[in-house]
Amino acid sequence: MTQVKAYAAEKADKPVGPFKIDRRDVGENDVEIEILFCGVCHSDIHTARNEWGGTMYPVVPGHEIVGKVSKIGDKVKNHKVGDTVGVGCFVDSCGHCDNCEDDLEQYCENGNSQTYNSKLQDKKTITYGGYSTHIVVTEKFVLKVSDKLDLAGVAPLLCAGITTYSPLKHWNCKKGDKVAVVGLGGLGHMAVKLASSMGAEVTMLSRSPEKEKDAEELGAHHFMLTTEKENMEKMANSFDLIINTVSAKHDYNEYLALLRTNGTMVLLGVPPEALPVAAPNLIFGRRSLVGSLVGGIKETQEMLDYCAEHNIVSDIEMINIDKINEAYERTLKGDVHYRFVIDMASLKN
Repeated sequence: MTQVKAYAAEKADKPVGPFKIDRRDVGENDVEIEILFCGVCHSDIHTARNEWGGTMYPVVPGHEIVGKVSKIGDKVKNHKVGDTVGVGCFVDSCGHCDNCEDDLEQYCENGNSQTYNSKLQDKKTITYGGYSTHIVVTEKFVLKVSDKLDLAGVAPLLCAGITTYSPLKHWNCKKGDKVAVVGLGGLGHMAVKLASSMGAEVTMLSRSPEKEKDAEELGAHHFMLTTEKENMEKMANSFDLIINTVSAKHDYNEYLALLRTNGTMVLLGVPPEALPVAAPNLIFGRRSLVGSLVGGIKETQEMLDYCAEHNIVSDIEMINIDKINEAYERTLKGDVHYRFVIDMASLKN
């Protein structure tokens, strides 16, 4: 074991603060990573404050990790010391269920090992995330990152990027498609960038008029206020695909009415309570309401390669680790464009 510096939440009602954790020794199939940058995801806040239940304290959040390989095991083949790499939302899975064999480790039928607040496949060892100086990960779950991109901007791609890329690819977003994005935040801004890069005609749907300029700069072709009834009526039967990133309570039925025949609305946000769906909104028009998680390792690597080819990164605000609690509060207020990223040199120093 090696003890490393970290930041952890020790109780739901306590701020995240300095902590020390033990990282396992590097095994024959392991990669040790010196963490350079770690994105701040809304999930970090939910978990630190036990808002979803099940938090195992102390918890070290962080699953948008970019760093440099500092050590490798004897059987590691695809990474070498000095390589730039990334780690996303999970660090292992059973490897033998149908989903794992289909490169869908995010849906592992036996439970994948998430990067933090989870257990490794031994079902005993608790995982600690990227708010730390180093992490040790099984080789298969370590991703290659191009040095052509701004590495701090790459970090949120490991969650926000793949969460939006995966449904766009699965539902075959292509040139000429009409795609709407609901909600302009960490996920929404990546959905706009990616869908527009794939050739879609992108409309940003928002309740906030002040976001129109940002949406245009991110690549949206249109901006529509959903608070105006005439806008919703005008957009009826318009879209092939809607990427809905909103986690707050809202009316799914209003947005389902905007889909063309055979259109699909993909849910990425998780509202705090169950929301009603009227069957006629699906039946009349053969519309689909579906959900999507992050991608598997193969698809996440594909996303990183795609972003390197198209020069796509997240829009970020860099912070030092001692500003993390302030960043949490600002994230909750929507006061970030569009993802905080921690400069982990601030933890080492």
